[in-house]
Amino acid sequence: MRLFDQLLTPVGHSLFGSFLVGFIPIAVVLVLLGIIRTPAWIAALSGLVVGMIVAFTVWQIPAHLAFSAVALGAVFAVWPIMWIVFAAMWLYNISQRTGSFELFRRWMYKNATNDRRLQVLIIAYAFGALMEGIAGFGTPVAIASALLVGLGFPVLEAVVLTLIFDTAPVAFGALGVPIVSLGAVTGLPVANLSAMVGRQLPLFAFLLPFYVLLVMGGWKSLKGAWPAALVGGFAYAATQFLVSNFIGPQLPDVLAAMVALVSLVLFTRIWKPKDSDQFQSYIHQANLETAAATELSSQQAATGLSGNQIWRAWAPWILITATVIVWTFLGIASIGVQNVKWPGLNKLIYLTLYHKSYVAVWSFQPLGSGTPILVALIITALVLKTGWKTFWLAAADTWEQLKFPILTVMEIVALAYLYNYSGMAYTLGLAVATLGALFPFFSGFLGWIACFLTGSDTSSNVLFGNLQVVAAKQLHLSPTLMAATNSSGAVMSKMISPQNVSTGVSTGALRNQEGKVIRRTFIHSLVLTALLGILVVLQTHVLSFMVPK
Repeated sequence: MRLFDQLLTPVGHSLFGSFLVGFIPIAVVLVLLGIIRTPAWIAALSGLVVGMIVAFTVWQIPAHLAFSAVALGAVFAVWPIMWIVFAAMWLYNISQRTGSFELFRRWMYKNATNDRRLQVLIIAYAFGALMEGIAGFGTPVAIASALLVGLGFPVLEAVVLTLIFDTAPVAFGALGVPIVSLGAVTGLPVANLSAMVGRQLPLFAFLLPFYVLLVMGGWKSLKGAWPAALVGGFAYAATQFLVSNFIGPQLPDVLAAMVALVSLVLFTRIWKPKDSDQFQSYIHQANLETAAATELSSQQAATGLSGNQIWRAWAPWILITATVIVWTFLGIASIGVQNVKWPGLNKLIYLTLYHKSYVAVWSFQPLGSGTPILVALIITALVLKTGWKTFWLAAADTWEQLKFPILTVMEIVALAYLYNYSGMAYTLGLAVATLGALFPFFSGFLGWIACFLTGSDTSSNVLFGNLQVVAAKQLHLSPTLMAATNSSGAVMSKMISPQNVSTGVSTGALRNQEGKVIRRTFIHSLVLTALLGILVVLQTHVLSFMVPK
């Protein structure tokens, strides 16, 4: 059977003109979300329909190949992506129905003081990073923002602040899968890639607490709470740097988040901002105690939670952390893997840019992705003595929350796969790669585009990681630096990816209002990506000693 040759410059043989036309489906999604304010699933579906039209008429991909690519993307969205999210959110809903989450909220309130700036640093920054390191794909946003809402934060503020923080941990999320995948597609040593990303993102991890305090309340907010930002940012960044450079990509997030969480909790016990009265929590202690579980005695109400209650509060998150780490290091996820050569697509397309046929394989891991999280939630249900009725009611809650996010993710990942197999993605990437001396600055925007489409740093690296290496060699730049920058750039668009945002708002009042969130996070996404571009330029020409040889 004759292969379909991907077209790279189908619009008048002009790379720039082809880039503009290829960007149209992405623009449709952005406009519908951010300006017209449609629900994410409608915006994603519209982008997919426009993408199909452009792919058929301009890139001339045969219909059967296009539909097969879309189907593969939709299946990949369900498994593994949304299986991870569903299992994690199911665990969250069990903690809600058993009262564990209420106890956890109260523990956070007591140990984060009543200053909402410190609450954001502990919950959205440190605890959110821990959830990103374990699960990712919007789960940390949903859970951490729900905690903030439980402490009285307005829903929009809670989601936006959590999304901004959900950047620095992403490249090492899910126990380092994005970096391992980047090494697989580029052929570069994983240790070098881990070290290089670990010489970029820790700088942002350090700056983010200061940045978010500015977003919360300007210089006045930062002036009073900067010591906490310094402690949390340094604890996280230093640990992330050391682990990524000297151990590997699996544990930077988990260990850094734990160190930052403990450091912030201990620090805020001995230090309080002098202006805390101006940044009081949205919920007063009296109201919180009134709404507390009835099992509290008057003595416990005065002194805090009992030992058993603290265990019940932390049990879900301790168990999920331990289970996922053990599962990963025992290699259980690799047992029973089935690599399905996708019918009607595998090796039927010729990758013009790389001069080889395009493999289309769906890797089904029955014991991977969300399965260890499912095991953790079963153990949690047993520990918390959850009845079968509550167990399945929590599952029903999860379906109600995620039915539209699942649809959104299927549509947006299907669009990403259409971009890949039609050749549109490589046209966009090639256009950026031809910027010559400006390429180091814009290199991160390649990852930014890919992660916007897929919502995944891993998928971004698979899509454009090798393109970064090709461009780097042509321009006599470091392939390790450019490949790592793809991963670092991708994390900056997590806060505007429809997939990530849709999952993030699934537990609150902003469900189906993703556009409202993206309008608030879009400028922050661009600012942080531009800052990354400046850093990469410096690492290319001035700070070359930071680049692994």
